[in-house]
Amino acid sequence: MPSRAPRACGLCGGTHAYGSRCPKAEERHNERKAVSDKKRPSARSRGYTPEWERERAAYLAVYSSCRRCGQPATTVDHITPHKGDKALFWDRRNWQPLCTSCHSGAKQSEERRIGKD
Repeated sequence: MPSRAPRACGLCGGTHAYGSRCPKAEERHNERKAVSDKKRPSARSRGYTPEWERERAAYLAVYSSCRRCGQPATTVDHITPHKGDKALFWDRRNWQPLCTSCHSGAKQSEERRIGKD
């Protein structure tokens, strides 16, 4: 099966194979991510404590399949982002089991879209 033609890069002016990322684009992405990560509070300060780890493990023992795709769940996701609200953080009705792929992909992009409204 033929592969797609290389694409012209608007950043460096070169051509890159379909599906590969320009080294300059990769560098820019990593710089933006580093700046964002420096501003973000640590997981512990956001409430992800040893107590959370215990509750998360207990929840995943009961609900072991991803709610979206049915694969084994590895993450307990907050359906409505808690944004520091402890009551919402600990409300089990706001939890759902997700696999890493669904949590890191579709769910995060949904939250980004919703946040722009």
